[in-house]
Amino acid sequence: MNSPSTPLIYPAILLVYFLILLVIGWLTKGKSDNATFFKANRSSPWLMVAFGMIGASLSGVTFISIPGDVGHHFYFYFQLVMGYIVGYVVIAFVLLPLYYRLNLTTIYTYLDQRFGNASYKTGAFFFLISRSIGSALRLFLVAIVLQMFISDHLSIPFEITVFTCIALIWIYSFKGGIKTIVYTDTLQTFFMLSALGIILIFLWNEIKLTQNQSILQFMFHNDFSQMMDYQLSSKTFFGKNFLSGMFITIGMTGLDQDMMQKNLTCRNVKDAQKNMLLMAASLIPINLLFLLLGSLLYTYALSQNIINTHFHMPDMMMEGKHISVIKENIFLKKDHLFPFLSSHYLPFMASIFFFIGLVASAYSSADSALTSLTTSFCVDFLGFSDTKGKVATRQWIHAGFSFLILVLILLFRKINNDSVINDLFTMAGYTYGPLLGLFGFGMSNSRIVKDGLVPIICLLSPLLMWKLPVIISLLFPGFDYKFGFEIIIITAFFTYLGLWMISKPTSQKSPVSSPSE
Repeated sequence: MNSPSTPLIYPAILLVYFLILLVIGWLTKGKSDNATFFKANRSSPWLMVAFGMIGASLSGVTFISIPGDVGHHFYFYFQLVMGYIVGYVVIAFVLLPLYYRLNLTTIYTYLDQRFGNASYKTGAFFFLISRSIGSALRLFLVAIVLQMFISDHLSIPFEITVFTCIALIWIYSFKGGIKTIVYTDTLQTFFMLSALGIILIFLWNEIKLTQNQSILQFMFHNDFSQMMDYQLSSKTFFGKNFLSGMFITIGMTGLDQDMMQKNLTCRNVKDAQKNMLLMAASLIPINLLFLLLGSLLYTYALSQNIINTHFHMPDMMMEGKHISVIKENIFLKKDHLFPFLSSHYLPFMASIFFFIGLVASAYSSADSALTSLTTSFCVDFLGFSDTKGKVATRQWIHAGFSFLILVLILLFRKINNDSVINDLFTMAGYTYGPLLGLFGFGMSNSRIVKDGLVPIICLLSPLLMWKLPVIISLLFPGFDYKFGFEIIIITAFFTYLGLWMISKPTSQKSPVSSPSE
């Protein structure tokens, strides 16, 4: 069990970690001009971008929420991962050639060229909403852990913890922008994956005496290793999760300025494609390791009688119960299991590596999010370019988005109930769905839309999706269907259908409707 006399080591680790990032930020800030901040002068090595994007795509949500969800939904998350791979292939060979051919700084400029200014602003607006909420959800999870490991011991309020967490990111990224992020993400991905490997070793050493199998055998043959759900009415049905994973990837990566901004720093489209395919291939083993981590955590907790064994895990999954923690007489949410075990029961060194891994995974996604939000607002709404736009204004906007994320985190603390990863993908369905519909419509045909009506269509689509369960229950009483992550597909379809209704055919092919021209 962790010693209560060692809480000061965690702020010391955080300070050293931050100083390392600050040094990298200072070394990579270059001229601190817009060309550096927005595109890193298109000089980033593709291998470094690919490795860094692994950490940015995983984030603290993966580090905590996926292992925590294993006790409720087994390995069903891997069904999404299988869809991710297909989505990355689509991004590599459909979207990236388009972005490079049009020489875009923000990807939403495509919508201006394809449809018009109203569509352009609508796409950028939905990105700002999507990424702000997504980043706040990711940092919210990390702030909870920092509060548990550091602030509670020092009687620091949660609000101060959140402010400090965001302020540190702003300090090292506000000058160099995406050029700094490419380098810091590489370092942070290394720390995160190293911590994951070390924690797996610690946990396996704790429970291997009770297992008559190797760790590889345990990965696929334990109480939580069921990988496929073939129940059609289930929220985690394989078909829904696979398709949802594909479209979530296209939406949250391929149509997201945060993720694409790193790709657009590569020297050419071939390097960007290699980056994307390497990243896709790496997701399979990495996500399997996170699922293995979850099964090890639950097996350890049950073997040590830390969680109440009278809650059978499949029943918990169906009934949505929290985990009863006998020794502490409290109820844990899924996202809290890993931090709780690390801070109270795992060996002290395992706790240290958990802390390092979490901080690395959180900062690797949050810092790039702030940079991309600043880039999108400056370019898409203020008309900045690589050579045009005041640096001071850009820095104030960077600070403004930092404050917005702080406010959102404080709001999430009041309303979050269980699993951040479920909240994240549900939110993505409503906010990335319109983007998916916009880009899909623009690239699949050459019809001309009434540009001024596009914002209305994109606002009505998620509202219709939100009310769809009620509409179905009224039209088909007794019909048992639970919506899962496929919300993004349905919202995109509503957007596409609405755009078709406000469009008309044209005899000339749009010069930006296809990436292969």
